[in-house]
Parts: sequence; C-alpha cells; structure tokens
Amino acid sequence: MERWLEILSIKESMSDNKRSQAITQGVQRSPNRAMLRAVGFGDNDFTKPIVGLANGYSTITPCNMGINSLAIRAEAALRAAGSMPQMFGTITISDGISMGTEGMKYSLVSREVIADSIETVCNGQSLDGVLAIGGCDKNMPGAMIAIARLNIPAIFVYGGTIKPGHHDGKDLTVVSSFEAVGQFSAGKIDMAELTAVERKACPGAGSCGGMFTANTMSSAIEVMGLSLPYSSTMAAEDEEKAVSAEKSAYALVEAVRKQILPSQILTRKAFENAIAVIMAVGGSTNAVLHLLAISRTIGVPLSIDDFEAIRGKVPVICDLKPSGKYVATDLHQAGGIPQVMKILLEQGLLHGDALTISGQTVAEVLADIPSTPRADQDVIRQWDNPMYAQGHLAILKGNLATEGAVAKITGVKKPVIIGPARVFESEEACLDAILAGKIVAGDVIVIRYEGPKGGPGMREMLAPTSAIIGAGLGDTVGLITDGRFSGGTYGMVVGHVAPEAYVGGTIALVNEGDSITIDAPQRLLQLNVSEAELATRRANWQAPAPRYRTGILGKYAKLVSSSSLGAVTDMNLF
Repeated sequence: MERWLEILSIKESMSDNKRSQAITQGVQRSPNRAMLRAVGFGDNDFTKPIVGLANGYSTITPCNMGINSLAIRAEAALRAAGSMPQMFGTITISDGISMGTEGMKYSLVSREVIADSIETVCNGQSLDGVLAIGGCDKNMPGAMIAIARLNIPAIFVYGGTIKPGHHDGKDLTVVSSFEAVGQFSAGKIDMAELTAVERKACPGAGSCGGMFTANTMSSAIEVMGLSLPYSSTMAAEDEEKAVSAEKSAYALVEAVRKQILPSQILTRKAFENAIAVIMAVGGSTNAVLHLLAISRTIGVPLSIDDFEAIRGKVPVICDLKPSGKYVATDLHQAGGIPQVMKILLEQGLLHGDALTISGQTVAEVLADIPSTPRADQDVIRQWDNPMYAQGHLAILKGNLATEGAVAKITGVKKPVIIGPARVFESEEACLDAILAGKIVAGDVIVIRYEGPKGGPGMREMLAPTSAIIGAGLGDTVGLITDGRFSGGTYGMVVGHVAPEAYVGGTIALVNEGDSITIDAPQRLLQLNVSEAELATRRANWQAPAPRYRTGILGKYAKLVSSSSLGAVTDMNLF
C-alpha cells in the first residue's frame, strides 16, 4: 500500500518533484513502521493491506464469550490470505442480564459506543479493511454503523446463536425465564419449576436462540450481503461457525483487492431485501430502529413508512420463537436464510441484482438453492401455507404517535383493544403493578419517559411484557411505550412511540383512565380525548428535569434523535 511505501522502492520514472514528495513521506513514515515492527511486521509486510479485526469478545455475556476463538481463527486466515491483521477490542452490554434494571439504559447507548470505537481505530490507524465479530444485540448494528461511516471493505462475522435449553420436553430460551417469573407470580408454577427453567434456559455460548434481536440483525446483515451465506443462523459452539469465520477473512481480503465497498453493497435494494426477509422470518421490532440508523449513515433514503409498505407484500413463512415453535438452529437445519431468500426471490419480492461482499449478486449466490423448502420440515412453510398472510411488524400512527410506532400484530387474538389507560412513569413501577395483580383484562398499559432522551437509552420492556404473558393476560391487555421491546416480546404491545414523552409527545399527556385505542388492522394508535382537552394539557405540561446531566447517558440524551429516525447521535450536530 502507498502509505507504507519503502524509500528504496521509489520508481526512477517519477518526476523530481514526486520523488522528493515520496522520499519525504517515506522519512515521515519511518517512525510509524518502527512501531509496526514491534507488533510483528517484517520487511515484506509493509506493502500488504492492513486489516482491522474488531473483536467483541467478552465474558460478560454468553453471546460473546465464544468470540475470541473465532477472532483468532479469522486472524490466522487474514494473514494467510496476504493481509496484515491488527486485532482490537470493542465493548458489549448483555441485554439479557441488564434487562429490567437501570443498566439496561446503556444497551442502545452501547450501539453508538461500538460504532464510535470501530470508526476511531480504523480511521486513526488508516486501516484498509475491517472484519468485525460480535454477538449480543447491539454488536451487529453498532458494527454496521461503523462500516457505513468508514466505507472501507468490510465484513461482519456473527458469533453465533445459542443452542436451546430443554426442560419437560420443551425447548427453552432466555425469554422462558422471564415468562416463568410471571407464571410464578400468578401462582401457575411453583418455585421448583421456576428454578428448573432458570437453570436450563441458557446451556452455553451464543446469542439468544429465537428470532430475537441478535438473530434478526445477523440475518439482515447476511441478506444485505455483508456476511457470508448461512452464517447468521449457525450455532456458536459448532465447528462450522469457526470455518465460516475463516472463510469470511479470505472473502474480505479479496474484497480489499477488488475494492468492493460498503456503499456499493448497502443500497436501497439491499435494505428492501433485509426488510422483506425480516418480515418473512418474524423478526424483532428493533430491526426498524437499527436499519433506519444504518441507512441514514450510509446515505440511503429509508423511512419508517417503508416497513409498512413492504409488510403488506410479504407473508410470515417461518414458525419461529418468540410467538412460534422453533429456534434459529432449527431454521439453520431447514435451509437457513438462503432458503428464505430464494423463496422470496422466486416470488419477485427480493432484488436479485443487489451486490454482496463476494462480488456476486444475490441471485448468483442463491443460484443453487431450491426454489421451495424441503417437505420434511415445517420450520419454513411452503409459500401457499404461510403462518400469516402479511408481515408482522406494523407501523401504527395516530394522535398518540404522529411520527409512528412499531408493533408486532400477527398472532394476536384481539387485534383491537379499546381500554382505560394505566399510566406508569417507569418500567419498574409497571412491573410491580403487574406482579401485584393490579392489571386486569382490558387495560392498556402506558409506560412513558423511557424513550431515547427520556430514559435515557430507550430500555426494552421484556420484564413487564413477559410478566403479562406469564399471568395469562397476553391476549387481553395492551401495552404502549416510548421505550423498546426485546426481540423476545410478543402480544398486543406497541413500542417506539414517537414523539416520546420527554419532548412533549402526546404520550406525556395521557391521564390514568383515559380511553386508548390500539387497532392493529387500521394501524391506529389513538388517545380518545378531545383536541381541546389535549391543548389544555399540553399548555400545562412541563418537561421533567434530565435524569442524567453528566457521563455517557447525559451526552446521549443531549445528542440522540427521535426513534422514528433511528435514535442516532450524529444527526445535524452543527
């Protein structure tokens, strides 16, 4: 690479001026090269591409504890492929461990920290490419935002999914544990059963096993062409995951040589493909937030309304948890994301001409995949026998969410709920009420001041929603919030309500007992209060004091955008 040009290799054909400049650059680079020799560079290495390896290894969470061995395999492959790998670390937060605590406020914030850290190292060290390895939920979008900012050849390696736990003939995931708490509080199971579920739910390394946020985002990245085929549903502990990491390293070095850039891959067509597959597999509501953030960073026009447009065209064809039967490893055995993509491609719902990191188009990558799923499995349904005729992630609007809100609307027995508001100013207050039996059928729970600015950090409401399910109220109680939901959430729940309460959104004006309508078929979220009354309440409303004035949460609250724009922190800074 020119930046590592040896003085002795300056071509005699250069003009005197250019030769002088090159000699000056070479002299200036000499201290840089001395430092690189200390980390293993030899005389013949300075002309090789220097590739960063962003390693999300951590023993904080099972999602990331198996990543280091993948990073070491990828590092060796990067070197064998003719590049000089430079490994560095980045952070993670365990959503599952921090869920329901103040620590969960740092989860979405960590997405920006991950993006900032990868960008800082890659640009600070003038790297020629980057291979990012991550596991827990924010690792994927964080790395993708960084990749979009950098626009150097890049590939993402997913740390892999956890294998299911087993108890009493049933597959378990981490969500089983949260739901068991609700069942215990409702007197449906005893302490022995609760303890058995908790002990068996997470048997080893890997990210949460259903089509929750981690597996949703790994699938989206595979669809968009920045991960290798099948890699998004591999189990963390299987050898094929390590082999895939090696292959990813070779693919990246080839992309560096060919200068295949993220801006060529992350096109409007790629985002539309990702949304279509997310609908087909029943993915997480968080995908809306993250894809909006990534698209904004790479400069691709994408709005919250695009999700609704694609939802109407794409059926749910996979029977996956949280609302379905199977986990990601089952999907992998049934043909994985490539099989889902091929089905959609055959139906004209995927852009086959979108580019991938290998230099092939989507259609070329899928050329040998069968057009229909195998008959000996029912994880992936036949096209004429979908789980649901339309996608599950709906964008609801109304006077409670003029910028939009996100809901999973499939599989809900009561798609319309009109009921009295039960208003809570925090997740903890709501959970206490549910566990105390103070929520009854027909109620519409409102959890506010949990948005990007108000939380800050837009916590996921898995504890309250799981408690509702565990108490047997999942089909009769609605819940709306300016916070988020875990990918493991299901039921009549509406999140990402924007504008959020902290900036004076209508959700801040709801009073206890007000009538609220959640109408999934009409995509309506409405506070049934007159405009005159709302105007009076708005005039009397005062923004609460910031919960944090310093530190990373203080900075985040100051900078973060609306969830309808992806909750990004680098929008219109000047």
